[in-house]
Amino acid sequence: MSRKKIVAGNWKMHKTLEESMALTTEIRGMVRDELRGDTQVILIPPFISLAGMARLLEGSAIAIGAQNCHWEDQGAYTGEISAGMIKSTGATYVLIGHSERRMYFGETNEQLAAKTKTVIRHGLKPIFCVGESQQEREDKTYFKVIEKQITEGLFHLDRKEFSSVVIAYEPVWAIGTGLTASPEDAQEIHHLIRKLVANYYNEEIADALSILYGGSVKPENAAQLFAMADIDGGLIGGASLKARDFIEICKAAR
Repeated sequence: MSRKKIVAGNWKMHKTLEESMALTTEIRGMVRDELRGDTQVILIPPFISLAGMARLLEGSAIAIGAQNCHWEDQGAYTGEISAGMIKSTGATYVLIGHSERRMYFGETNEQLAAKTKTVIRHGLKPIFCVGESQQEREDKTYFKVIEKQITEGLFHLDRKEFSSVVIAYEPVWAIGTGLTASPEDAQEIHHLIRKLVANYYNEEIADALSILYGGSVKPENAAQLFAMADIDGGLIGGASLKARDFIEICKAAR
């Protein structure tokens, strides 16, 4: 079946409010003038820019996502943001379990499962990240690592809930390093993920799932990666901070 093509730009901890609005304006114009087809473009800025960018993008085909959220609806969690707060800004997606959150903030599969459930309950769509470290790749334990992340993080969802999920495979060793998994290596993991989902739910749900690749995607390698059978677009880091590079990557997802 025809799956939704998605290109999401994760801006991480970059861009002030003013800079975010300027980059959004530039990307919005390029999407309008140059992008053809039905690829879903998503911008994932720091929290401070969500509401302003959502207003700026009203009437456009570009969606907004948040980089993280808490699993509770409210409470004494200083510095945290709830799914309800995110929804109130106009955002529709939430990034869950990015490798930097797992690595630097110690997020566990159990916490990510709770976050995913909360995000879906609030009518938002999770982009759930999985990926292995360089050591796990070298030890050839990466299949088991990915399976554990998927099983513990997502398979508590029922079929209806899971239908709103997007999965992003991001090999940790390829993030911000300039290294990129070969199209064949990336395809191997994407195929594994789809197979895991088919075995747990069914083939129809697995076929409808959009699985993104993230890890030093650039205009020069995007088309080769996106041409793989089970790669449905990209979660873009550094290249999403340059409007021209980001749009060229979006074009490659057609």
